[in-house]
Amino acid sequence: MPLIRLIIFPLFAIAAAALPVFAHAEEMLALNGPMTSDVAPEWLPTARDVRIELIPESPEALKSDLAAHDLWTRIRAGFAMGELDSKLVARQEKWYADHPDYVARMTERAHLYLYYITEEVERRGMPSEIALLPMIESAFNPSAYSHSRASGIWQFMPSTGRKFGMQQNWWYDGRRDVITATNGALDYLQKLHDMFGDWPLALAAYNCGEGAIQRAQAHNRKRGLPVDYASLKLLKETRNYVPKLMAIKNIVANPASFGLTLQEIPNEPYFAAVATTSHIDVKLAAQLADISIEEFAALNPAHNRPVILQDGRDLILLPIDKIQTFRANLESYNKPLVSWQSYQPKKGERLDKLAPRFGLSVENLKSVNGLSRRGNISTGQTLLVPINGEDTENPFEAFNMHLAADDLSRAVRHVVRRGETLSGIAHRYHVSVARLRQWNGPLKIIRPGQSIAVAETGARRTTGHRRRTLARS
Repeated sequence: MPLIRLIIFPLFAIAAAALPVFAHAEEMLALNGPMTSDVAPEWLPTARDVRIELIPESPEALKSDLAAHDLWTRIRAGFAMGELDSKLVARQEKWYADHPDYVARMTERAHLYLYYITEEVERRGMPSEIALLPMIESAFNPSAYSHSRASGIWQFMPSTGRKFGMQQNWWYDGRRDVITATNGALDYLQKLHDMFGDWPLALAAYNCGEGAIQRAQAHNRKRGLPVDYASLKLLKETRNYVPKLMAIKNIVANPASFGLTLQEIPNEPYFAAVATTSHIDVKLAAQLADISIEEFAALNPAHNRPVILQDGRDLILLPIDKIQTFRANLESYNKPLVSWQSYQPKKGERLDKLAPRFGLSVENLKSVNGLSRRGNISTGQTLLVPINGEDTENPFEAFNMHLAADDLSRAVRHVVRRGETLSGIAHRYHVSVARLRQWNGPLKIIRPGQSIAVAETGARRTTGHRRRTLARS
């Protein structure tokens, strides 16, 4: 019998043993075979097939630090990094002070995740400044995605994410999973701290890679120069990286001195975890928990498709005050938990003819399946479609699918705009002009409307954690 367990915060005790393993579309087909729009697949679970078990919680599991009335107070008490006397810090402080709306959006998003991150940082004995790092990585925006393919609130590149246990496939991207990515980021930062011996150097290496820091240190040693962070010759982004964090630290320490007000964040867990062996629609899970699809997606941004395909070891995060609501609604729900099926189109089949057969617009068919918006001809790729054609009222937007599924193994492309130059495009995507010519031919002249590859097929940056071109949002 399928089992759903409600797991109350904290989650670190189960996260290490609960690395998610997700099936690919082909595995789904292998289990179920080809399906038609008017035949419900046999594997569809219903709430009647599910038993719910509330795991008893220990007093330690839900304890709060009563000395801190809100989370900001607790974070301030854990500051341990030395001050950085730099004009760069003052420049970053001024930028944030001049953009109070940006700070407000950033801290509003942070209230979903910051308690969990702070718990993990403290458990590892790290300075609490580390808990603020997603503010400069992504502004706590779970949909943050860079031109160099870094993703999630911790901005992991694909290869680095895989190295730290973050699976990435058609269904799921672990770089956006709040628990998996947080644990991976802190593992990586601890490794870098052990390697370099202080936090400024560890943070710089997190930004540009340990190899870049080691080369910069070797350069200074040959010349008899210091090898601390402030003395190294680094790229502009990395030179500004630690000053940005110090600026955020100073603002959190005393927001009023910068004319800012931080939204209060309670010093208590925001979410709890539900472990399930059943497939379930994203929309239905949000509905049963009585939360918006936007809030569900913000807590569960790793899921790319409208069906969450579980293998029994993954976690769905829900607001802790909605767990009982979800439990009661699920127990009384007597319909299938999924409304999607796989469909195998013929190669060359027109999508604009196919979509109406399943009650979908062409745009929603493409969005659900991560297809290019420009193409209209099927390549024969297995598609996910509604079983009863009932999902047209609230179309599902594949969360964070900035690249089509086939783009994950194909070059990222840029359409040339009027006035752009090859050197300007190279700078934007952090590649050399020589590389652009290598991927696109001579490129002696570029014209508006021309599409050029700006990332190598299957390319993975080797200069470290990632290079980002994130705009502040």
